[in-house]
Amino acid sequence: MKYSLRIVGICVVLLALLGSCKQKAKTVGGVDRSTIFVVDESFKPIVDQELYIFGALYKDGHPKVIYAPENNAVNLLFSDSVRVLIIAREMNAEENKALASKNIKPIVNRFAIDAVTLIVNQASNDTTITLSEIKKMLNGNTKTDKDIVFDNPNSGLVRYLKELSGNKDLKQKNIYSLKSNKEVIKYVSEHPNAIGITGFSWLNDPEKDYADAVNKVKIVSVKDDISKNGSGQYFSPSQQTIALKQYPLTRNLYILNFTGKMGLGMEFAAFIAGDQGQRIILKSGLLPDEIPGREINIVSKIKQ
Repeated sequence: MKYSLRIVGICVVLLALLGSCKQKAKTVGGVDRSTIFVVDESFKPIVDQELYIFGALYKDGHPKVIYAPENNAVNLLFSDSVRVLIIAREMNAEENKALASKNIKPIVNRFAIDAVTLIVNQASNDTTITLSEIKKMLNGNTKTDKDIVFDNPNSGLVRYLKELSGNKDLKQKNIYSLKSNKEVIKYVSEHPNAIGITGFSWLNDPEKDYADAVNKVKIVSVKDDISKNGSGQYFSPSQQTIALKQYPLTRNLYILNFTGKMGLGMEFAAFIAGDQGQRIILKSGLLPDEIPGREINIVSKIKQ
């Protein structure tokens, strides 16, 4: 009898330990990892707006948000620290294979289209550039004394520029990476000989701490002189030119949910893809994945 009780006691302790380990595996720093969102810091302005309204409408809609460069965000996923990513790409074949080995399948939703934007100082005479000139500039194949600056070297924006140029390094002597989009805008506002590359959302309705810098820069129009569908015209980024596929430097924004269950990640994905979330995107200056409809009430007056 004593032996049986001892066995039961041991089983209870083991079950408790297993339960503790299981719970620990689901949390990071005591926080449920499914409620931690890691967001590419390039999209902070628009995601902040979405989260603010989401939190106001939903009582429990307050995830813990980590802003990080894209590479760091993906590394957090594979280190089992987070389950929700907001970045400018889907998982590649190698990453999907690694996730499949763990029986993890993401639910992917595109919620907006951003414009990769070139900016110069207001004093600069540069107002236009072609895609081929951008590629040459990034590959160091053109004579220029201009400094080319962009955000963190681990960001999704830098990945985009590497793919655009076919250059895996971007280590030319006049190309510099800073720490953030804000720093890029501030640098260009103070240096007439600089070209900055940033996300469009940082230039529309800027925060007070860098609004003055935005007023001291201007956006460069871009012409697609490479693809067969190029119109031969220069276009500035806007919702219209993005929607009509006239502005050539665009990237999709995605929310990737790896939780595999209903919860905060699913709720936020539904919100950001829904009517209210898409209206916030529309107001921000980016292009929503789906243009919200407009209701028009027609009232007819019958003459007596």
